[in-house]
Amino acid sequence: MIHDYSRFFSDCVLCPRRCHVNRAAGQLGFCRMGDHISAARAALHMWEEPCLSGKKGSGAVFFSGCSLQCIYCQNREIALGKRGWELDEEKLAQVFLQLRDKGAANINLVTAAHFAPPVAEAIRQSKRQGLCLPVVYNSGGYEEPDTLRLFDGLVDIYLPDFKYMDPSLARAYSHAPDYPEAAEKAISEMLRQTGECVFDDQGYLQRGTIVRHLILPGHTRNSIAVLTRLFELFGNRIYYSIMNQYTPIADAPLEDDPGLRRRVTRREYEKVLDAALALGIQNGFFQEGDTAKESFIPAFNGEGLQIRL
Repeated sequence: MIHDYSRFFSDCVLCPRRCHVNRAAGQLGFCRMGDHISAARAALHMWEEPCLSGKKGSGAVFFSGCSLQCIYCQNREIALGKRGWELDEEKLAQVFLQLRDKGAANINLVTAAHFAPPVAEAIRQSKRQGLCLPVVYNSGGYEEPDTLRLFDGLVDIYLPDFKYMDPSLARAYSHAPDYPEAAEKAISEMLRQTGECVFDDQGYLQRGTIVRHLILPGHTRNSIAVLTRLFELFGNRIYYSIMNQYTPIADAPLEDDPGLRRRVTRREYEKVLDAALALGIQNGFFQEGDTAKESFIPAFNGEGLQIRL
């Protein structure tokens, strides 16, 4: 059964931008999406943290549109809403079940906030049809707590970013000077829902919150400030994923900051890792080797979305 979500979409406040546009009538807010789910790929994804992908792969569904649209985004093609295939909640539920049948370790919702009400219903429908995998909510961290509460009891694992403590960077790179405050509130709600991390006997995460931080070239001070604030607020109740995989994208609008046209150096990465250890961070993941490759970006070609009911 298809539900009516007009009360959410006719005056949209699903993300902290609170655009108040009528998406049900075709108006577009910052995310550039209408009132129907749009996604660009649903497939096994091997490049998440080891406790999520492992050898099985994470069943990742990449949704179109985004409430941040960072100027350096690797998934820029879909973040801008330029590519996507329309789904309703019944078809999305079948996508989840199809990923389960392919052997996915979990169902991974990548940037789903602006479609939260029907996505939450799709999770319910898939669970009624036998889905028993952990559900991962994978986001940029710029979330509205009331929207996250729509997933309470449905999402098992939260995987947000915490990108910035410096509001000026948040404004310049993600058009969101309120990002630090919004991310703190969002992660507090996520941790309230999940509690501390729980792993199975194979090392796969079953419940909990992992917070990612992508180091930006030339901005280690921001990175250390992010980790310091996270540890002040949450200590070792969360896991930390400290990433060096920043990849300059050829068509990204980086004219105002040419420093973003290079990768993070080994020295920069080690400086941030040293700060994490000095803070007392015990639970975490770091990256080794050359992870800054465009080949890590999947093809947004509609794979896994051709569902017939």
